[in-house]
Amino acid sequence: MLVRRCPWRSIQLHQLWCPRQIHTREAIHDKRWPGWQVIIGIEVHAQIKSRRKLFSESSTSRPGEIPNTTVSTFDSAFPGTLPTLNPKCVELAVRTALALNSKVHHQSAFDRKHYFYSDLPAGYQITQRYSPLASGGYLKLSKGDVSVGIQQIQLEQDTAKSTFDGLRRTSLIDLNRAGSGLMEIVSEPHMRSPEEAADYVRTLQAVLRCVGSSDGNMEQGSFRCDVNVSINKHGQPHGTRCEIKNLNSVKFMTVAITSEVFRHIELLESGCSVSQDTRGFDENKAETFKLRSKADSPDYRYMPDPNIPPLLLSEEYIETIRKTMPDLPDTTRVRLRNLGLSERDTDVLMAVDSGHEVGFDGELGKGAVTYFDSLAQHRDPRVVVNWMTHELIGQLTARKETFSDNPVSVEQLGELIDLVQDGKITGTSGKLLLKHIITNRSSSAPSVLARELSLEAVSEDDNASTRAWCAEAIEALPEEAEAVRQGNPRVLNKLVGKVMQLSRGRADAQNARAVLEDVLRR
Repeated sequence: MLVRRCPWRSIQLHQLWCPRQIHTREAIHDKRWPGWQVIIGIEVHAQIKSRRKLFSESSTSRPGEIPNTTVSTFDSAFPGTLPTLNPKCVELAVRTALALNSKVHHQSAFDRKHYFYSDLPAGYQITQRYSPLASGGYLKLSKGDVSVGIQQIQLEQDTAKSTFDGLRRTSLIDLNRAGSGLMEIVSEPHMRSPEEAADYVRTLQAVLRCVGSSDGNMEQGSFRCDVNVSINKHGQPHGTRCEIKNLNSVKFMTVAITSEVFRHIELLESGCSVSQDTRGFDENKAETFKLRSKADSPDYRYMPDPNIPPLLLSEEYIETIRKTMPDLPDTTRVRLRNLGLSERDTDVLMAVDSGHEVGFDGELGKGAVTYFDSLAQHRDPRVVVNWMTHELIGQLTARKETFSDNPVSVEQLGELIDLVQDGKITGTSGKLLLKHIITNRSSSAPSVLARELSLEAVSEDDNASTRAWCAEAIEALPEEAEAVRQGNPRVLNKLVGKVMQLSRGRADAQNARAVLEDVLRR
C-alpha cells in the first residue's frame, strides 16, 4: 500500500496542537458587571465587491434582483462543473490583508466544509479553514490605545438565501447569492466590552471601504458578524464561550453582547455552569436564544478540494498590490485635519464614503473625500467643506439620495463657490442655484444659470433696487418696522430676511441692513 504524506493534515494538526499566544490587557472594571471581565472575539463575513462570483462567471447579485437569475451551473452544483477562481477576489482579499497588517502567505489552499442545508446546493462550502490566505495582523481601534489582533483571513463561498413563506408553509431558495466571494476575517478575543466590539466593527468597515474590497453594508447582508462571548472573574482563566450568529447591525450586536454577558453572570452566580452553545438573537425581546449545543454541532469533515490547486502568490504580486494601496482611514483623517478641517467636518466627509460609494473590483476615487480633494485645489478647504457638508450633502440627504447620486460635477460646484467668493452672486443665490442644478440635473455652468435665473448679485452702487426692496419689506412688515423704530434692533433681522426673499437672494445682506437702518431712523 502506498502511503503519502498529506500536507493539509499536517497543517490541521499543527494548528490544533500549536500553543496560542495569550493576550493580556490591564483589567477593565465595568460598573455594569463589577468583578467580571468580558472576553469578546468576532468573526466577520464580508462580501467581496467584485462583479463576478468567486468560482464562476456569474455576476454578483445586487439587492432587489429577481430570484435565481444570477446563477451558473457551478453555483447550483450541476455534476461535472468545475470552479474557476476569480483573480479580482484574490487581489481584494490581499488588499484587505495588507491593510490589516497581516502576513499574506505565498501558498494557501482551499478546503471543502461539508454540511447539508437547503441553501447549500453542493452539500459543502469551499473555504480556507486550515491554510488561509493570510494570518496575523491587527486593527487599531478609533478610541483609546487598543489594538485587536487578527487571527486569519480566508476566502470562501457565500451560501444561497432561504426565506420561509408562512402562508404556504414553504421555504423558498434564492441562488443569486450562492457562490459570491466572501472574506472571513477572524479576530483574536481581545475586546473587553460591547463598545469595543462596536468600535472594531465600524473601524473594520471603514478599512474595507477604503481599500475597495467590500461595501460593508450590514443592512443588505454583505457584512455579517458572529460574536464569541465569555466572562471570567478578574485574574481567573477565561470562561466558556458562546457564539452569537448572524448579527447584521452594530446596535443589535452591542445589545446582544450585553444580554449574553448578563445571562452568563446570572448562571454563574446561581451556581450553574455555562454550556458552550451557538445562539441567535431575538431583536424584539433583546435577548439571545439557543440554536444548538456544542454536542449537537455538525462534524464538517474538512477535506482538501481536489478540483482547486494551491493558490500561489509571488512576492512581486504582493508588493505590486502594496504599492498601489490607497490611503487608509487614519492617514486620510490626519491629512484632512492638517488642511484645517474640524473633527466634525472630517467625520462627515469620511462617513459619506460609505458602502454605497464603493466601486466594483477595487475601483476607487468616486467618494466624497476624492471629490473634496479635487474641489479644494486652489480654494480655501474650510469654505469648500462647508459647501459640501452643509449645502451639497444636505440637499442630497433631504432628497433621500446618496453621494453616489450627486449630479453636481466638481467643475460646477467649484465655479459656484468662486462666484460667491468673488461677490458675483450672494450665498443665498448660490444655495438656490445649487438646488436648481440638483433638481433639474443641469449640466450648464453656474455663471450661465445665474444670468438665466436672474440670480446675479446687485452691485453696491445699485442702491435704487435695494431701497425699493427695503421699502417693500417695511410695508409688508409694519409691526416689525415700528419695533425697530422704538429701539428693538433684534427685529431688524426679520426685515433683512424679507428683503432677501423679495430679491431672491440677489441683495447683499449687509447693504440691505444698512439701508433699512437708514430708512427707519428718519
